[in-house]
Amino acid sequence: MKITSTPITKIDYPLFDEKGIELYVKREDLNHPTISGNKLRKLKYNLEEAKNQGHDTLLTFGGAYSNHIYATAAAGKAYGFKTIGIIRGEEHLPLNPTLSFARSKGMQIHYIDRTRYKLKNSGIVLNDLNSKFGNYYLIPEGGTNELAIKGCTEILSEDELHFSHYCLSVGTGGTIAGIIQALKGEKEIIGFSSLKAEFLEVEINSFSRQFNLPEYDNWHVNQDYHFGGYAKVTEELIEFIREMESQYELPLEPIYTAKALLGIIDLAKSDEFKRGSKVLFIHTGGLQGRVGFDL
Repeated sequence: MKITSTPITKIDYPLFDEKGIELYVKREDLNHPTISGNKLRKLKYNLEEAKNQGHDTLLTFGGAYSNHIYATAAAGKAYGFKTIGIIRGEEHLPLNPTLSFARSKGMQIHYIDRTRYKLKNSGIVLNDLNSKFGNYYLIPEGGTNELAIKGCTEILSEDELHFSHYCLSVGTGGTIAGIIQALKGEKEIIGFSSLKAEFLEVEINSFSRQFNLPEYDNWHVNQDYHFGGYAKVTEELIEFIREMESQYELPLEPIYTAKALLGIIDLAKSDEFKRGSKVLFIHTGGLQGRVGFDL
């Protein structure tokens, strides 16, 4: 799978001029019309491996508004795989836009209750899924595994390694793990958690041990900009999204990317970036998350 190179644009935000800082955005949201951003990177090598193993079906997990479910359904349709989405919680009709899109791409939707969903990686649940659906290629929730991290190392090209800071939203941690590996201990990496998850740094560190990857200490996850938790949204956040689109032609969504960019701006206000810093915000896509908001 060949992924289109994505542009980097400068954002002339007055605060950054005042502080002597430059802010740039890596537009990964432009790498594919439906499987965009970090999801395309995470799926790239998983799709290749599924094909190499002779699978024609992908099975994965997610919530009812999951970007990963959306992207996996789109990828299955585009690359010739059947798809099965195991959805946390109970069925609600009519389907929301995410699940409606997934079904339109041929995804088979199967719900399991929240208690059982927590056990999704256990032998009991996986054996039940094997009995029900037969042979399939399993992709974890959020798409994060060793092959996903490998794909995310490719977000940055060789000529995009000159920034002082690399910032991005964090969900399951796979994307930032790829950026950490790509930068090899150089520069500073700041992740902004999109949910209340103080375990995230431990989880991200565990990937290095689990997949035998080098460990680096030039990164951290900021927990101050989840706005109350996963998918929690405030009017301040919505107004910020409107401002960035109207003033800078930069589309964001309220679940991940807007929270991270607002966090970057707040850090600049409090002088967390030294004068002369060049900050790259990696836009991880997921713009389907705008649906249902007044944007």
